[in-house]
Amino acid sequence: MSNSGHTEQKVSKRSLTSTCTPEPALGPLSQLPGVWKNSGQFHGHGWNMIAVPFPSGNHDYRLLNNQYNETLTFQLVDKNVPNRGMRGDQEVFTVDYVQAIEQIAAADFPESGLAGEPGLAIHHEPGLWLHMKDHTTGDLDIARLSSIPHGDAVMALGKSQKNHTGFDIPSISGLPIGVNQDLDNPYLHPYLHFHEHLFQGVFDPTKPNELLNQAILPFFQQDKVASVTQLKVDSALASGGVNNIPFITRQANATEVSSIFWIYELKEKHPNGEPKMLLQYTQTVLLEFFDSPIGPGLIKWPHVSINTLEKQPSK
Repeated sequence: MSNSGHTEQKVSKRSLTSTCTPEPALGPLSQLPGVWKNSGQFHGHGWNMIAVPFPSGNHDYRLLNNQYNETLTFQLVDKNVPNRGMRGDQEVFTVDYVQAIEQIAAADFPESGLAGEPGLAIHHEPGLWLHMKDHTTGDLDIARLSSIPHGDAVMALGKSQKNHTGFDIPSISGLPIGVNQDLDNPYLHPYLHFHEHLFQGVFDPTKPNELLNQAILPFFQQDKVASVTQLKVDSALASGGVNNIPFITRQANATEVSSIFWIYELKEKHPNGEPKMLLQYTQTVLLEFFDSPIGPGLIKWPHVSINTLEKQPSK
């Protein structure tokens, strides 16, 4: 107690550390630190679909599909980040990440000659995941901040959950919103093409999440999963949002980003005693370009990426 009669506020010590092992202070993000890759049976399990303007095509757009390998690294943990407030301070725990993606194969329709060759680096993204320990808005306890070199910055907010039985992987459509979604619609011919001729023989861009279910289902059927953490965030929630450079807003504006990450702790362990772990995600970016033929506003084009990765042992 000070002489003035005011109670001194206890300030938690902030610390920044580098780690590749679980960090309990991160709460629902505690299992992220380390390196996750498309290794072993999950080589080539990254899939991406995106429609982009293409003035030379019959529909003024082309549908591009990519198969990829990814390295997703979570390393620096920032503990007790203080947000000062009038009615108490908030503590935020963060972990930074770098996502690096290399193309294995690509195909588009109509064919443009622009899909690129194997080995092409097609994505690089640094960012942060945040765990808001207290003074949360409703039950929003996590956030993802992303910076993409195309000229996009994303703040997506959301909720974490954990159980031992797993979460439903939603069935989503990759078809554009704001057009007649019947695949017999001539305007959707590029989607029909890959629906009838699956990319790499397995990926259907009209139902992009199906491969996530196929990858994880055997682990549940064989009772190999100990626990599952779900991290679900959306830029449309609360104060989230997407900011883009002027060229993007004029050409193919990215307006919303939503993603779900599932962290699976398996019952099996590595030789060093660490549990084997898998990570899956589905991410949808809504791009807006071209006037909708059936209503006001622009067509919204889902740009969907999915993957299944393994966590690499720390030793």
